[in-house]
Amino acid sequence: MKKSRKESGEKKLKNKFYNKELEQLQIELVKLQEWVKAKGLRVVVLFEGRDAAGKGGVIKRITQAMNPRICRVVALGVPTEKEKTQWYFQRYVAQLPAAGEMVLFDRSWYNRAGVEHVMGFCTKEQYQQFLKDCPAFEKMLIESGIVLIKYWFSISDEEQEVRFQKRNTDPLRRWKLSPMDMTARTKWVDYSKAKDAMFKYTDRDDSSWFVVEADDKKRARLNCIHHLLSLIPYRDRTPGSIKLPPRQKDKGYRRPPLNSQRFIPKVY
Repeated sequence: MKKSRKESGEKKLKNKFYNKELEQLQIELVKLQEWVKAKGLRVVVLFEGRDAAGKGGVIKRITQAMNPRICRVVALGVPTEKEKTQWYFQRYVAQLPAAGEMVLFDRSWYNRAGVEHVMGFCTKEQYQQFLKDCPAFEKMLIESGIVLIKYWFSISDEEQEVRFQKRNTDPLRRWKLSPMDMTARTKWVDYSKAKDAMFKYTDRDDSSWFVVEADDKKRARLNCIHHLLSLIPYRDRTPGSIKLPPRQKDKGYRRPPLNSQRFIPKVY
């Protein structure tokens, strides 16, 4: 059984240290972004794990300083009736990056190996077919030139309980507690077995799973970003400072009267 953060005896990172390290890593992410753009790379990063494991928090810190036209997040909802009749991977293929783009999947095609399988949203035959097809699908992506990176966020049941309780008392985060999350609480072992089977079939040398110890949110964020940067060789192509051109001179322009425009109320 995995030890919780409390049991492992790890001290919390100080905010000053965490913020400094995060800033440095985000600077490197911007360098990576410019390299991806310049070299026309196509990067796909999958974020999987249990509910409240911290996937969204890491994704938020990765994208915080990056250009959304280069690095975008994909978080697909429930498939439509039409999509249910398509090839399973079809709606994910539509989200793959073009040259010079990074796509971060907040949950991915591995839904079939996890929630769909455990909750009975797919048949046993569909589940078995996925386990068979997934390695071949990912091999095709890699052979086409896509850089594929897969992260699994590992969290203890104790820490998940703490986070669920915090969400339940915080009106800003309570929306994160879906009916599916509540049902998942009763199927902890089933999800564990599903994850083990998923790793057995899809953790391969050419498309490895990287596990992130996620009981400590701050450490998980720093460790994951640091590891991501280590997987893609890049050079600093960040544009240098530029000389700003002078502003256009006013040659008789008159601004319309302020009372002709609808300003928002100054509440603050």
